[in-house]
Amino acid sequence: MGQETSAKKEKEAKRIKNRKEKEQKKEDRKTNNNKGKSLEEMFAYVDENGNLSSVPANAEKRKEINLEDIQLGAAKVDNTPREVVRSGVVTYFNDAKGYGFINDLKSQESVFVHINQLSQPLKERDRVTFETENGPKGLNAIKVKKAV
Repeated sequence: MGQETSAKKEKEAKRIKNRKEKEQKKEDRKTNNNKGKSLEEMFAYVDENGNLSSVPANAEKRKEINLEDIQLGAAKVDNTPREVVRSGVVTYFNDAKGYGFINDLKSQESVFVHINQLSQPLKERDRVTFETENGPKGLNAIKVKKAV
């Protein structure tokens, strides 16, 4: 029976503690609410570095921005014509898996090639001509032919 009463006392103490914490939180909310503030007190300003501030920016530091300079949406694509037919050397090709890589002779970049884009079988160190297209993971070689 003694244990029951101590458990009841602990439970009662915990309930009282929770009630006091709840009242304390209620008081904190009342003291920190934003109701009743003037419009000027609720304004937030952005300084020249893009940080929020409660003080308006200095009018002398203000810069004029041309509306045409503001870019909305995705960046414009560079449509400058590139060399259509490239030449390169096969650095790696796996017949079993059906893919490999071609090293472009001009730009020295590695371009992925799939077996479906070949006109004839390839092996390593073959000289080839090819075109490129953008794939999900980078450039892909298409219309691959052995160079004569």
